[in-house]
Amino acid sequence: MPYRSPLLDLPGPIAAPDGHPEEGVPWHWGDPFAEQRTAARGAVVIDRSHREILAVTGEERLSWLHLVISQHVTGLAEGTGTEALVLDSQGRVDTHMVVAHSDGTVFLDSDRGAVASSALPSGGKQTLLEYLEAMKFWSKVDIRDASAELALLTVLGPDADRVLASVDVSLDSDAYSVAPIPGGFARRMPWPGRHSVDLAVPRAELADWWRRLTDAGARPAGSWTFDALRVESLRPRLGIDTDERTIPHEVNWVDSAAHVAKGCYRGQETVAKVHNVGRPPRYMALLHLDGSPEITPETGDPVVLGERTVGRVGSVVQHHELGPIALALVKRSTRPGAELLVGAEDRVVQAAIDPDSVPGEAPAPGREAAQRLRG
Repeated sequence: MPYRSPLLDLPGPIAAPDGHPEEGVPWHWGDPFAEQRTAARGAVVIDRSHREILAVTGEERLSWLHLVISQHVTGLAEGTGTEALVLDSQGRVDTHMVVAHSDGTVFLDSDRGAVASSALPSGGKQTLLEYLEAMKFWSKVDIRDASAELALLTVLGPDADRVLASVDVSLDSDAYSVAPIPGGFARRMPWPGRHSVDLAVPRAELADWWRRLTDAGARPAGSWTFDALRVESLRPRLGIDTDERTIPHEVNWVDSAAHVAKGCYRGQETVAKVHNVGRPPRYMALLHLDGSPEITPETGDPVVLGERTVGRVGSVVQHHELGPIALALVKRSTRPGAELLVGAEDRVVQAAIDPDSVPGEAPAPGREAAQRLRG
């Protein structure tokens, strides 16, 4: 059965359209632009209870995870978190996770339906849980699907800490700091926007936590608001802003989710090689779309420069200040000022690349070292 949040039974929420990536949780609560403005100036709470959560316990949980995910986690202290990926053998992104280490457990939350390429000779895709189970071997770890136990809410906005203090939640100011709460945990995030806290609450108490947070002053907001701020923050969503060829460098997941120096994880050779001696073939750009026609492109539509297709459209959203915007994976040679057309069939619009979204062209460390050796 498709997931359906119990909060959709409250007065006011508008469900996401059928087939939408946010299907099953409120898309908005009647005024998505006002919800975004409140997220920028006050505090909102967003239902993200459709995310999947795995729990890893056992004395070797950190040393084992260090070998199977892309992030350096052997020293991940209790009360901290990070982001991580599972890559295939070619270094292409299979799964993105957000991590929290709390009360002897490492929690991994991901988009619904997270999968990974099987390590077996037969190949194919497995669920993330199946993949991790297959990689346990004799390690002293236990993995369970905690999605039925915990549900995720996100509080956004400059007044987030005030709202959280009203419900007895307190966190350090550092990004990815984690604190236990009754039956779950809180985690401070560096995105979307500058003020964001995830709450993993007991699923049976989801409606009660929602009521407490809204009574404390957080405005109900939908996934539309989260996506608008995510796109503005240049943060990708797996399967929307990535395709089957995406490597971490193309979508700003190096450093935040993939460690370039640690070895031993699948796909590490590609991560290190591109970081040290090459440049990724594409980058993720923020596109400002022409809002005069009442049409917008869709995920997967082409980005065209002249007669050439130079990229693909990812997330498309209406932002309360920026208007229609999108993330797109484009060829590295595509620069600001290019006259782009994005979309397909009867939904083609003009677009411009936000220059602040273009990555710098710093020399690759390996190339610099080789040049110094040549004198």
